[in-house]
Amino acid sequence: MRRLLFAFAIVTVALVASRPDATLALAAEKESKIYEMRVYYAAPGKLDALNARFKNHTLKLFEKHGLTNIGYFVPTGENKDNKLVYWISAPSKEARDKSFKEFGADPEWKKAAAESEKDGKLVAKIESTFLTPTDYSPALKLAQSNDGRVFELRTYIATKGNLGNLNDRFKNHTVKLFEKHGMTNIVYWNVLKGQKGDDNLLVYLLSHKSEEAAKKSFEAFRADPDWLAARKASEEKGGGSLTEAKGGVVSEFLKPTDYSPLK
Repeated sequence: MRRLLFAFAIVTVALVASRPDATLALAAEKESKIYEMRVYYAAPGKLDALNARFKNHTLKLFEKHGLTNIGYFVPTGENKDNKLVYWISAPSKEARDKSFKEFGADPEWKKAAAESEKDGKLVAKIESTFLTPTDYSPALKLAQSNDGRVFELRTYIATKGNLGNLNDRFKNHTVKLFEKHGMTNIVYWNVLKGQKGDDNLLVYLLSHKSEEAAKKSFEAFRADPDWLAARKASEEKGGGSLTEAKGGVVSEFLKPTDYSPLK
């Protein structure tokens, strides 16, 4: 049996080596995994019920239908918008659409939805963004931390034509400087090709020991000579700021729900 497996491995390697298109196919398969960021705005007084439905029903039904639960979060401060932010992943956009269709038709989901909404709808509005990891993003690990860390969701809008330069700056400088100053890089995404924002959006997650620690880390980062040099060089190349002056950088601190895989 071992000899057969070894022989198969040799043949596979030989085929890939002799066919560049096979290598590209394997790479394309790896890169086809997509993430979806979903933001729910609960109806007034319904956020607890919405969280309970996710915890007791939705997560396991997502998994049943081929969707991977990544993380479920709420804002750390006053949640005036009754917001729930979460990420799921699927092998491809097509697989995600098929899974969601099957999920919506599942009798168990229909029953849970009906029971949870007997006193009114739980969700007032839903926003969805499809994302793909950048080539410099660390592998996303669904780590469980007991140190009470907070997460920071940061969204950048690149100036026209500068998304590539912005990604290059993160890839070659920013990511390692974040780590140098005590921040943990969780994941970096761009918008899925063909979706709105695919030419100018960078979305990423960091974690910090606390919001105060985040403030100190960013102060040290912004004063770092390596960062100042990298920013100067990148802006000279890009013809100015790489992010929009108004709303070009948005930060939101999040805390995981008790049922979130990522904590």
